Amino acid sequence: MGTDMSMPKGSNVPVPAPAVRVEIGWRSGAGVPDADASALLLAAGKVRSDADFVFYNQPAHSSGAVRHEGKRTAGGMVTDTIAVDLARVEPAIETVVLAASADGGTFGQVPGLCIRILDAAAGTELARYDSGDASVETAFVLGELYRRQGAWKFRAVGQGYGSGLEGLATDYGISVDEPQQAAPAPAPQPAAPVPPPAAPTPTLVTPPQQPAPVAP
Repeated sequence: MGTDMSMPKGSNVPVPAPAVRVEIGWRSGAGVPDADASALLLAAGKVRSDADFVFYNQPAHSSGAVRHEGKRTAGGMVTDTIAVDLARVEPAIETVVLAASADGGTFGQVPGLCIRILDAAAGTELARYDSGDASVETAFVLGELYRRQGAWKFRAVGQGYGSGLEGLATDYGISVDEPQQAAPAPAPQPAAPVPPPAAPTPTLVTPPQQPAPVAP
């Protein structure tokens, strides 16, 4: 499937290969933000835990079915690759969401954004979707691999998130740590009241005695 055979948004195609290489690519250039590919493994539309999120800081799923393989640059294109061994995806997983997040800008500033699904063994292109309508989004779901009647298919999605990777992750059930808030300083306690000074004890003053009168 060549560039002129890019899938329309919302369309799907069969994926007959048992293992695929997912390439999320864009054209490099001055002022173009970097982007990072990620994958979310969903059961009933949500991740089962944060372990079902594969990205650069967590590059391999525990099942071994999904791996983030990193970036390469060739011919003016940057490609971030995720390997998906469909034969090893756990039965509970129905969908593998394929996304990207922009670092230092929006996807409206990322030219030539696309996703390609390649047969991992033969290297042939099985599906391609070119995104041409990104604007202020900082995270983008480009496509998804999903099971249908025991077989795998790829759907071109093209859904953006203005809230970045955090918004995308939260939408699929990943718990995002909130920034720690500084504990408020305790309010100053009022000083203990000072007891009033004790009243002075009155002092009795004895009047001086008058001398007795002297008889004439």
